[in-house]
Amino acid sequence: MSLSSLSLMNPTLLFGLVSALVSLAVLAIVFGIYRERRFGEIKARLRNVNLTQQSGGYDGEEIISFQERVLRPLARDLLTRLGRLTPSSNLGMLRQQLRQAGNPGNLAVIDFLGIKMLSAVGVAILSAVYLISMRGMASTSAILFSLLGGIIGLYLPNFWLNGRISKRQAEISKALPDALDMLTTMVDAGLGFDIALLRLCDRWDNPLTHELGRVVHEMQMGVRRIDALRNLGERVDVSELRTFIAVLIQADQLGISIGNILHAQSDQIRQLRRQKMEEMAAKMPLKMMPIIAIFIFPALFAVLLGPAIPAALAAFGG
Repeated sequence: MSLSSLSLMNPTLLFGLVSALVSLAVLAIVFGIYRERRFGEIKARLRNVNLTQQSGGYDGEEIISFQERVLRPLARDLLTRLGRLTPSSNLGMLRQQLRQAGNPGNLAVIDFLGIKMLSAVGVAILSAVYLISMRGMASTSAILFSLLGGIIGLYLPNFWLNGRISKRQAEISKALPDALDMLTTMVDAGLGFDIALLRLCDRWDNPLTHELGRVVHEMQMGVRRIDALRNLGERVDVSELRTFIAVLIQADQLGISIGNILHAQSDQIRQLRRQKMEEMAAKMPLKMMPIIAIFIFPALFAVLLGPAIPAALAAFGG
């Protein structure tokens, strides 16, 4: 095609041809940039894999830290060995307390006993070092006092565990009325009790929903609903929840509608909660009396009788 023929072509056709060529060029540039970026990402991944394998990783997995590989296994082994030195008479009660506390740190009974022994030995050694070096006490007296400190250190983990149990039971008792209201609403909407428990566990995140989620998991594993609910009552040991579980078990055995049970239990538990609040409010004046007698009354007497004291002294002195 000659220049004369190109000059005689339609301008619209010429403009379309130029636009198509420009579009193809832009697409080629974009495609090249994309391929280059993908190639760079692949090179970066290969470089990370090579670095991981050279530093001791396996098949590109995440490198395990020194704490995970060495320190934690050593600490767990030490706690286990110390725990075996303690008497095994109260293992069942301690296992139940750990369940009620929500198994903090996934501690087993033998681990907690090891922590108790470690706490006793640590407090005894620190007490002896402090009394001998800082107070200048004789070695015999310091050893006797350090033995007393070791006994206190032996029971310090128990105080911590009891605090965890009380806090968790208070959170469960506080969340129970709202959970029952939500269950009642979902059951009235047509959901089954098991599905309502599952929906409740998906929406809320608190100790009560954790325990209810464990109930659902046990039922999915083949445990009967009655047994799963009984296990929940043994793990939690909250009076309101145990009463609710007992009513649910009785309703399941007698074939009573769970919706009606939920309505009645929700009203009853809210009434019990209101009564507890009223009881706490009634105890407040009695608890405030020592504070008023120690801090408020002296300041009030000083303000009211203070200006009259100089005049009384002057009158009696005269």
